[in-house]
Amino acid sequence: MATTQSLPPLIAVFFLSAAVIEFASGRLIVEKQNISVISPKSIKGRYEAAMANFGVPNYGGSLTGVVVYPEKGHTACAAFDGVRFRSKSKRPVILLVDRGRCYFALKAYNGQQAGAAAVIVADNVDEPLLTMDAPGFKLQDVIDRNNNEFIEKINIPSTLVTKEFGDELKAAVAKAGDEEVVIKMDWTESVPNPDRRVEYEFWTNSNDECGERCDEQLEFVRNFRGNAQLLEKGGFARFTPHYITWYCPEPLRQSLQCQAQCINHGRYCSPDPERNIWAGYTGKDILVENLRQICVHRVANETGRPWVWWDYVTDFSIRCSMKEKKYTKHCAERVVTSLGLSLDNVLKCMGNTEDDVENEVLKREQELRLGHGSRGDVAILPTLVINDVQYRGKLERTAVLKAICAGFEESTEPPVCLNPDIETNECLESNGGCWYDLQLNITACKDTFRGRICECPVVNNVQLSGDGYNSCTAVGPGRCAIDSGGCWSGTKDGRTFSACQDRDLNSCKCPSGFRGNGSDCKDVDECKEKLACNCPECSCRNTWGGYDCKCQGNLLYINSQDTCIARSESKFGWSLSFIALALVVSAAVGAYIFYKYRFRSYMDSEIMAIMSQYMPLDNHQKEMTQPLRENTLE
Repeated sequence: MATTQSLPPLIAVFFLSAAVIEFASGRLIVEKQNISVISPKSIKGRYEAAMANFGVPNYGGSLTGVVVYPEKGHTACAAFDGVRFRSKSKRPVILLVDRGRCYFALKAYNGQQAGAAAVIVADNVDEPLLTMDAPGFKLQDVIDRNNNEFIEKINIPSTLVTKEFGDELKAAVAKAGDEEVVIKMDWTESVPNPDRRVEYEFWTNSNDECGERCDEQLEFVRNFRGNAQLLEKGGFARFTPHYITWYCPEPLRQSLQCQAQCINHGRYCSPDPERNIWAGYTGKDILVENLRQICVHRVANETGRPWVWWDYVTDFSIRCSMKEKKYTKHCAERVVTSLGLSLDNVLKCMGNTEDDVENEVLKREQELRLGHGSRGDVAILPTLVINDVQYRGKLERTAVLKAICAGFEESTEPPVCLNPDIETNECLESNGGCWYDLQLNITACKDTFRGRICECPVVNNVQLSGDGYNSCTAVGPGRCAIDSGGCWSGTKDGRTFSACQDRDLNSCKCPSGFRGNGSDCKDVDECKEKLACNCPECSCRNTWGGYDCKCQGNLLYINSQDTCIARSESKFGWSLSFIALALVVSAAVGAYIFYKYRFRSYMDSEIMAIMSQYMPLDNHQKEMTQPLRENTLE
């Protein structure tokens, strides 16, 4: 990237000084992890270590390995040519090196190239733990970066330990002999999980002309967009973008430099992307677009679609590239409208950047940049904060997703966290050692981001209960439909019996015809035990779950009386039965006729009574009309 004229020394000193002052006076938090020494017993215990700001920490997991201290190249500033570190027990190697002489990241890279699964840097002075940074990560390097390609190739975790602990590890390795120094590096608590939702924020910049760091940010947004939108659409996470701004000191606000790099009369500033305010784009252009991107997220959030921010930033980087001289207001506004967002609402949110007033949106960004709670000041770009803890590691899709997933309480993580890219499904091998029902093809093994847990499942809306390792039985309503509720059941000769009863939700009782404790039921031989079919004419045959009793000759067995009666009668008996039946039928017919007669008589009397009420009127009318008729005749 060629420039014709750099920033004047005064302005360059201002921005660099402001960065250094903020960085030095800010509230910085060292993110820590635990290291447990498993052997030897002489130093067995738990120690603190500071996570590096590069590489890939194993968020949500742990690493158990053997400590190796190299015979040569204790600082790991040079490549271990031809050396491949291995342990006798074939455990992963955790390389211990000394601080000094070169970048922390270079030590980690050289250790990785020599086969180390992780690198521990022992401090060379007695001091509190600090965060190991990579070259070009500090805020003051925004103007002049020193990029190193090896940084992006580091895929292992690194950590810094105190001089005291480092000396103990070195002494233990020297005395170990055939015994190995085994430690466990633990990241399971590095990201807190206070609830079922992860809240994370990304401090970024719309500038795409700051070299590899800007390219890294854009690549991350494009690659992580799908995962981010799945998390938000499912209600699993809440994402918020943020942007860093600085201010111009009062004496310099009328200078061309501040006017080119600041808005709202010097209250909010951003460095010139090309370090040349007389050519190309200015810091003011960057700041206005940063403000627009904040407002895009706010307006999208108001419409219930906060994930549209990812679409906007991705589309803007493609359609309005600074490198292609398309980084303009009109291009940005076309992207806003193409995503169905209200341009008027976005402009209203942005306000007038030329007014000599506070911009409430950017003022809030400056306030949020300062540390609070467990989070320190945001002093570098880009910065990712997850559940109020600053992310340490490579800005890469799977690494970041792994860290976000570590922020969920175990067994509450969404499906996107259980993909093969970031974790291994331990339930696939021997059901993870958990309970398994071959007949129903169900298991208590539940895959989680941190491993597997043995937890009795819910099957067809019926909860199974147990330790998850040796047993799981159905409880509550509907339990009998699932493996007979853990009770005995059996099928034989096409008949199925079960000791489970829906009316009794807590116990198992052998059904009639069986005897046992409900977990094991045996068929009762009613014939042998003389429990049924004991009449003289009876012959008994035991069946599974019951018995079959037959009578001699033409007799009929009555189960309720356990006796046999004659199946047929004599002709005389049939005659008497017929006569009796005829008498009963005749009596029924006579009763019906009598009933109909009485009913009809009752109805006739009722009708006559009603009609009689009208008879006097009729007679009166006849009396009134009779003389008229007689006179007429005469």
